Amino acid sequence: MIVTKSWLNEWIDLSAISTDKLVKTLNSIGLEVDSVSTYKIPQKIVFGRILDCQKHPEADKLNICQVDIGASTRQIVCGASNVRAGLDVVVATVGAVMPDGMVIKPVKLRGAESEGMICSAKEIGLGDVQDGIIELDSSIGKYKIGEEVSTNYIFSDDIIEIELTANRGDCLSIRGIARDLSAAFDKPLRERNKKEDEDKRVGIGRILTLSHENNLDVNIRYKAIDLKNLNLPFVIKLRLAQIEDKRETDIESLILYATHSSGVIIRAYGFDFFCAQNETMAKASLCKDENGFASIMSKDKKASIVGVIQADDSKVSYSEGTVLIEATYIPPDVISKKMQENKIPAGTVYYRSSRGSEPDLDQGLDYCISIVESNSDSTVFGGTIELGEPHDDKMISVSKKEIDEIIGANIDKAKITKILKNLGFNTTKSSADSFVISVPKFRHDISNRQDIVEEIVRLVGIDNIPSKPFTFTEDNRLGDDYNRYKKRQTYRHKAAYSGFFESVHFVFDEKKVLQEFEFETIDESKELLNPIVNTLDTLRSTLLTGLLKAASNNSKNGYSSVKLFEVGSVFNSQREESLKMAILFCGDREPDGLSNSGKPAKVDFAFFAQKVSDIIGAFELSKFETRHTLSHPFQSAKVLICGEVVGELFRVHPNVQESYDLDVTYMCELDFEKLPCSLKTAKQTSKYQASFRDLSIVMPKEMSYENVKSVIDSSATKELVRFYPVDKYSDASLGDNMSLSIRFVLQSFEKTLEEDDITNSMDAILNALKNELGIGIR
Repeated sequence: MIVTKSWLNEWIDLSAISTDKLVKTLNSIGLEVDSVSTYKIPQKIVFGRILDCQKHPEADKLNICQVDIGASTRQIVCGASNVRAGLDVVVATVGAVMPDGMVIKPVKLRGAESEGMICSAKEIGLGDVQDGIIELDSSIGKYKIGEEVSTNYIFSDDIIEIELTANRGDCLSIRGIARDLSAAFDKPLRERNKKEDEDKRVGIGRILTLSHENNLDVNIRYKAIDLKNLNLPFVIKLRLAQIEDKRETDIESLILYATHSSGVIIRAYGFDFFCAQNETMAKASLCKDENGFASIMSKDKKASIVGVIQADDSKVSYSEGTVLIEATYIPPDVISKKMQENKIPAGTVYYRSSRGSEPDLDQGLDYCISIVESNSDSTVFGGTIELGEPHDDKMISVSKKEIDEIIGANIDKAKITKILKNLGFNTTKSSADSFVISVPKFRHDISNRQDIVEEIVRLVGIDNIPSKPFTFTEDNRLGDDYNRYKKRQTYRHKAAYSGFFESVHFVFDEKKVLQEFEFETIDESKELLNPIVNTLDTLRSTLLTGLLKAASNNSKNGYSSVKLFEVGSVFNSQREESLKMAILFCGDREPDGLSNSGKPAKVDFAFFAQKVSDIIGAFELSKFETRHTLSHPFQSAKVLICGEVVGELFRVHPNVQESYDLDVTYMCELDFEKLPCSLKTAKQTSKYQASFRDLSIVMPKEMSYENVKSVIDSSATKELVRFYPVDKYSDASLGDNMSLSIRFVLQSFEKTLEEDDITNSMDAILNALKNELGIGIR
């Protein structure tokens, strides 16, 4: 949001306040100043008046002007197309140093003496204000011919750019910023109350009718003017250049200026757009269009969508004739939700309406009309045609005690009341210690007592709230919150110790990507109403897509091995939140070096599973097909801890790897709440030596190891501590079978096992395998 000090001064008296104090105040009340720039016109550039203007006898495009600069009259040769006698202009006199470093000297141009330069806005550093030289008028205030231009406040101004948060739509105007400053400086706003002599004016009802549907959540006002000889003031042209926005016609430029200044969304329509041929009555209707948006229609033609866009053919293209001026307001949550449901092309006005425009339509409309009347010979039709939806003020109750407890300081009740009143809130005391607060319609961001307290704090000033020492007590603070924090820290540190780098992403994701890989997405009824950008338009349901993008960026930057993890929130279709942990390993197992002859092996399933085990501890894998399409169809498994499924582990599908420019990539996603983080329990271990036995079992290739494991578990003797596969082998002699080598670890708490003990344990297992699965040793 761009403002200037002189522009703000039209709405609130800042004459006694320095720019430094203004900037500090804006920052202290939460309107963060992004930049401040000051422009000052160089010395020896003065106000002048062209007394005479004649064509140069030797040049068609040059004019010889006699210019009054106060102390004398100078002859200046000028080539501007708009130069003429009678103009008040800006003149760089001899000796002036222009902003670009050029020094003004007496010269001869085609034989004619020239003592100075009649300046354009660009030549004195003001930007693209208008074509040709500056044409001064009364909008810059009082000035004298010959006076230094730099002494005029319009030409010696400060441009302030404010970085607004998305919830402060009420400050997307000069009046909105001034309203907050009014509360901060305890100064009244300069409101403009316009009184019309209705008896002497033709009523707007004679030229315009408005029909409408009900329950459209739209407030709308119309006035009409008979436009004639509109001359856009220089100060309006200058300020539109300062906010870096322009329009094709003077009336459209004026409408833009009034909108930026007042905050009310204003539009101008050509009268003929609403009139049938040979008719003098314009007929407009407010109704829903094919997408459900509230739209202004003229028979079968659409003039505009309220709060979104205006049709080009409905805009004013002429300089004289009847013009309809419209002011509208639609609640930001209504228009944002509708746009989310049906995304359509939007104009620049949507940015303002979706964040909350000014709902006081009368002040914006009257402000616009007053500018037209002051700068033209136009006639204004009497009255307005208006349509309004009933509005119930939002009421919030809060006690003085609650305010003090949240702030941590005792704020005087009278001061609280004054702050809220200056901000536009109506307050009543329901009791000696409680407030009932009516939230103004323009404050869409206020919804609870915490918001009210925040308003009080930013006006009191955080630096003005006394600091208090922490109070330490003996209460046990190691509750569930601490345990969750400690668990998260533990797993994050384990992942870092294992060589993985933490990646942190927004909780938002791109819905199109989630749908492409068949992940769960948020129900349409619960979707985000106003996403920050189009590529972050939904809440994420998985951490995997974010890690893939991060890995892709690292890979494109030349990293041959990418190891990432993230612990973060995800949401199901009903926006229910849960915590997940995701791990990714891409490319080389290790850096190239002497040990691997510069050719490190790629990560594989077993290696990745071991790296995951280093982080989360022991787990088992079981055959599994994922619901999404990120995974390789033949290299995916579910992760089990103590028999409970906690997540999935898989290789990324080759097509996905290729689309993200990734090498061989493995990922897993785990339900963080199910990962163990209990106290460590000491268990007795045997003091006797452990024995190892390897058995090579011949089994069908299609037989699952899970079946073998289940039989061994059920038939194991008490001496069997653990077992695990170590090798598998197949050749032509085995046919459809394969040989699986399993290592058994046996140990007793009572003695060192003898050969007979070991043999008995192995026989029991072999018998069970033969009886139940029909398999045996090789």
